[in-house]
Formats: sequence, structure tokens, C-alpha cells
Amino acid sequence: MRRAYIDNLRCGIIILVIIYHVFYLFNSLGIISNVAITGMPQMDIVEYALYPWFMACLFLIAGVSARHGLEAKGVRAFMRGRVRKILIPSIAGIFLIGWIGGWVTAQYADMFAGNGDLIPGVVKYFVYCFAGIGPFWFLHELFFCTLILLLVRRLDRKDRLWTLGGRADKLWVLCLLFFAVWGSSLIGNMPLIEVYRNGFYLLFFLLGYYVFSHDEVQAVLERFWLPLLSAAVLIGGVYVVRFWGESYASMESLKNALTNAYAWFMTLALLGTAGRWWNRETGFTRFMRGRSFAYYVLHMPLMIIITYVMDKNFEIKFPLFYFILAALEAVLLPVCCRVLCRLPVVKRLLFGL
Repeated sequence: MRRAYIDNLRCGIIILVIIYHVFYLFNSLGIISNVAITGMPQMDIVEYALYPWFMACLFLIAGVSARHGLEAKGVRAFMRGRVRKILIPSIAGIFLIGWIGGWVTAQYADMFAGNGDLIPGVVKYFVYCFAGIGPFWFLHELFFCTLILLLVRRLDRKDRLWTLGGRADKLWVLCLLFFAVWGSSLIGNMPLIEVYRNGFYLLFFLLGYYVFSHDEVQAVLERFWLPLLSAAVLIGGVYVVRFWGESYASMESLKNALTNAYAWFMTLALLGTAGRWWNRETGFTRFMRGRSFAYYVLHMPLMIIITYVMDKNFEIKFPLFYFILAALEAVLLPVCCRVLCRLPVVKRLLFGL
């Protein structure tokens, strides 16, 4: 049975990802983006507010969905779907549209140390592709988590871990899981490419599968949604004050107990709040459910192109730049998705349709 609040929360977070990237492109914190444009430091508050938790919550939701998907389809059909909808787009997308981000980056930075004219075009293309992976990292990480899940399931044939996860139907147990979250942030981090936080995201995915797929656990979150949301906002405020002016994407920040507490309690709060107040379908949520993946895949290349064209051809001041970029993205993204979804090969490779 579909859980409407899960679909709604997933779509809501993808919209937040798009909003986050509007501000991330112009961050003033030295975090590398595809364009060398510095915006207003005050606007970085949006990035601080979202970055610690929104992708973690998305992995947890994916874990819940994996539980329901495996129960409904079985392992073979589930994995065929994962390969078609996650693995193939995560690889094909790099070569179909990933080069866009890399090419725009090269217009702002000397990627080839002054030797660009000596490098063959095909070599440049591959460099641009891998420099523009962008949001595809999420699909890579999600497929990795799926493979680990299947291994754990094979070792735990009697599903004892899921039975154990059902015992976390008490608020104090869910709160204490923070220590596991904090510990996971210290392990499995990729050097240099810090966005691949293997231990952290894997734990959220497995917790979604083994703990939060239990209706009893979700009922606890819905019962205490307001205290959890209040605690998350309070912790988030302290986090912003503590790290303001520092890179929120640095390992020093991401391994900090305060950052992980914010990520964990906001995730709990959103699950409870969505289950309590957003567990129903509307016309908008039905519209977004069928398009959210395509929006996630396409939003960043489109945003980078819009930003580059605006920067090179118009003199737009901040904060107006933010609002124009957001408006153009909102108008053009659905159009681009609709066009590309009509191309048979592209829709299969890029969107898994």
C-alpha cells in the first residue's frame, strides 16, 4: 500500500533541493560551485538551514520505500527496477548532460592549466562530464546502499533485524539513535569528494528499511510531531549560530555532534509532521509524484545554463538574481522535462522510463 506522506515528503524535499541550489551556486563560503559568482552572505542562511538534513531524510525515505518495494515485487523484480531507474540514469546522465556543468565551470576556471588548446576535444568532453556529476552522486550512493541492503538481507534470512527495528517504537529509543547517527558520520567518508558520506547515508537508508517502515514507529513520530519539530528548530538555530561563516560542507562541520543532532531530529520531525498532516493526495502531489525524479535529474544543468547566460549577457544585481533564476527555473524545468520525456532513447537512459 502506498504511503501518501512518503511520496509527498519525497517530492517536497526534491523541491527544497532545487531551492537550495539556487542559493548554493552563489554561496559566499568558498564552497565550490559551477559558477564563480558570489552572492549575498545573508542568503547563505538557506543553505545552512537545509544542508545537514535534507539528503539524509531522502535516504531514510528511500529505505522505507525499499521495504515496501521488496515486499510487493520480490528481490529480482525490485533489482531490475533499481538498475533501470537508478543505475542506468546515474551513469548515462553523466555523459548525456553532465558535461554541461563541467563546460560552464571551465568558463570560470582554468581547468586545463592554460593548455586547453593542446587537449583533444574528446578528452575535454570526458573531463567536463566527470566535473559535472552534480546531483547524480545521490543515485550512485543510493544504488550502493541498495546493494548493501541485499547483502544484509541475505545474511539475515529470518528478518530478525526488521523485528528488532520494530522495538524502536518509543520516543526515547528514537532519540538515542542519534548516537548511532553521529558515529556513522565519522566513518566511510570519501577523501576529497566529501559528498559521498557512505557510512552516514547508508545508516539512514538502513534505518528507513528496518525501523521506520514499521507503522508503530511512525505512529510515535506522529504523536510527538510538535515537540520533535520544536526541538529540531531549536537545535537548528544553535547550529547556524555555531557554524555561521564557516563551510557547512566541511568534514569538521559534518562530523560535529550538533550538526548530526540537527540532521536526526529534523528528520524525525518531518516524518512525524508529514504523517500527521500530509498523509493525503492532492492534484499537486499526484502531478509531482510522476515528475519529481526527472526534475531532480535536470534541475541542476538547466540552472547552471540559465545562470551562465544571465551572468554573461545581463548585469543583474543581487538579490534580484536569486528571484529571476528561481522564476526561470520554475518555468523552464517542466518544459524541458516534458520535451525530453518524449524522446524514446533519452527518457529510458536519463529517467529510467
